[in-house]
Amino acid sequence: MTGVTTSVRAGVAHLVLDRAAALNALDEEMVALMRAALFRWRDDPDIDAVVVRSALPKAFCAGGDVRALRAAALRGERWTAHSFLRAEYALNRAIAGYPKPYVSLIDGVAMGGGLGISVHGAVRVATERAVFAMPETAIGFVPDVGACYFLPRLPGAYGRYLGLTGARLDGPRAVTAGLATHFVASAELPDFIAALGTVGLDDLLAKTARPVPAAPDGLRAAVDAVFAPGSLGEIEERLRTRVREAAPGDGGDGTDGGAEWARRTLALLAAASPLSLRLTDELLRLGARDDLIGCLRRDLAVASRLVHEPDFAEGVRAVLVDKTRDARWTHPSPAAVPDESVRALLAGE
Repeated sequence: MTGVTTSVRAGVAHLVLDRAAALNALDEEMVALMRAALFRWRDDPDIDAVVVRSALPKAFCAGGDVRALRAAALRGERWTAHSFLRAEYALNRAIAGYPKPYVSLIDGVAMGGGLGISVHGAVRVATERAVFAMPETAIGFVPDVGACYFLPRLPGAYGRYLGLTGARLDGPRAVTAGLATHFVASAELPDFIAALGTVGLDDLLAKTARPVPAAPDGLRAAVDAVFAPGSLGEIEERLRTRVREAAPGDGGDGTDGGAEWARRTLALLAAASPLSLRLTDELLRLGARDDLIGCLRRDLAVASRLVHEPDFAEGVRAVLVDKTRDARWTHPSPAAVPDESVRALLAGE
């Protein structure tokens, strides 16, 4: 089992992710197969569009195989991580510049590298079962795969919020935020897939896509206020202020930007690697004024170093290996991370 199968039907090429044991987490073989297929189809006059989707009911793609990267780093294999990351980012770049419609059908979890193989494409269809997140700060890593290009370009302060906290967005909110382009009900995906190639893509989307369900207005306003320009310490203080000043019983459900949302967001920041938070904030700042190629180049330089830092091994252990969520980070807080440590990891970007 390679984790990727390919087929062509009615002028549409299909990339189907099928690595069930790892929720379609990408390994180097999967990346190589996807790149080879895209290259093969790029100039084929019989191929009008490419669709990437999952064979699994719960996941589109859970990201890159960070457990394998951790194991290689612990063995001292510096080239292994660099080789995988270089190949993964080359795939992201190929998707971004693909000359034919590249359509992602996201029905389930799409995290980390799962966004790398979808967000850079022209059409990103999300369902009500979709879950979007860049949760890297919780494992001692940083949002990569070009995230520091696309996150700062989301509306308001959404990119900073998602990059620092790893907060999750459902399908409708992902459309509102700009991570997805269309909303289609999960139950309608089989008919959508069957119709591909028999109906023009634009016409099919116009027929099948639905307006996103209304979401509470408070979350966007809260994100913009809390994650506005300022230090990481100021973000935490704004969140604490929201908790202190909440009216009795004004807890909300955690989705409306109220006191409960502020408490959950504080908890996400407290659980994250302080080093990762510092690096992510700087990468987002740099990425806001760079192009995608520059961001991917910087991702490769930083990520190739960061996988050999103690926080990465510890974070992956706590979240994905032992699943105890008891990571002991190198630094007690973002303020305690030496500036020279941040500069060293960003050096040679």
